[in-house]
Amino acid sequence: MLVVAVALVVYATAQVQFVFFAIFLALVLTSVFSPLTDLYQKVMPRALATALALLSGVVVFGGLIAYVVASVAGQWTELGGQFETGVQQILDFLETGLFGLSISAGQLQEWLDSGQQWVADNAENLVGQAAESAGSVLEGFMVAALAIFLTVFFVYSGEQMWHWFLHQVPAEHRRRWVEAAGAGWYTFSGFARGTVIIAFIDGILAFVLLMILGVPLAAPLAVLVFIGAFIPLIGAPLAMIIAAVVALAAEGFITALIVTLGIAAIGQLEGHVLQPLIMGKQVALHPVVVAVVVLAGTVLAGLLGAVVAVPLVAVAWTVFSTLRGDRPVPVPPGALASPDPPDDDGDDEAGPAPGPEGRRAV
Repeated sequence: MLVVAVALVVYATAQVQFVFFAIFLALVLTSVFSPLTDLYQKVMPRALATALALLSGVVVFGGLIAYVVASVAGQWTELGGQFETGVQQILDFLETGLFGLSISAGQLQEWLDSGQQWVADNAENLVGQAAESAGSVLEGFMVAALAIFLTVFFVYSGEQMWHWFLHQVPAEHRRRWVEAAGAGWYTFSGFARGTVIIAFIDGILAFVLLMILGVPLAAPLAVLVFIGAFIPLIGAPLAMIIAAVVALAAEGFITALIVTLGIAAIGQLEGHVLQPLIMGKQVALHPVVVAVVVLAGTVLAGLLGAVVAVPLVAVAWTVFSTLRGDRPVPVPPGALASPDPPDDDGDDEAGPAPGPEGRRAV
């Protein structure tokens, strides 16, 4: 039944995936910025603390993007020449007949001509796909705008929203809602914050490795590794392949091999050290489950489905286990109680949605 319920939720969200992804992104940002807002709130009003926390995020990520753009612009011409040389080296390698593989220059040229002819024959379709991509870019901006808008309200008044919701729940069921929501938010926020921290560490380690090896565009490639950490199973290998290709074009086979082994080692460090250390048991899914849900999410909703599938299933399983009473609610002591119950008469002791900080859920 749980599998069917999750499948229905994933299918429904796939139909409105951009709206759902905006909400998902807003919840991720809320889990990241809420602790910072709580810290600022100790010395300033909540509204000002929220604005300052979000502004801090804009400054950090905006500076990161500006640095990446400047790095690409400064090394683009040099990389283009190196990449052309690298491609020629690959073609020469294919013509040597290594491991019994023998490909003549004529065959390579024939394949290139076939590719050019395919592009010419499918020009209209490619133009249509380009137009769809432009529409996707616009949708991406809309998703980002909606996510930021929701984040402001989730961070600033998430507690009031949760009070209002609890007030709609019958009093006899309110405690179970608080427990289930607390468990779900504890899992989700742990996954979100843990993923951001781990992705940041992966990016830093990749940047140091690429800088030591002298690979061009080290900063953009490190950002690619950072982004790849958010996509389970396939994100890191894709980032590794791209970084290795750039290293091959710029520095040769040995450097490309070192880059491949280095990023693979970073992946092992992430899986065996960083995830258990940072996430602990907040997100405890078997690798087989992760593989299945990532594949299912990809089939149902594409890349966005692959990103949201794991936390969605983790939260669903945590809530289900909590409601069934199989395990204690993984929330710090005191997080479920509140001096300000949602009832007007104050006879129910269920409080604001518990999170890792014991003060809020959305």
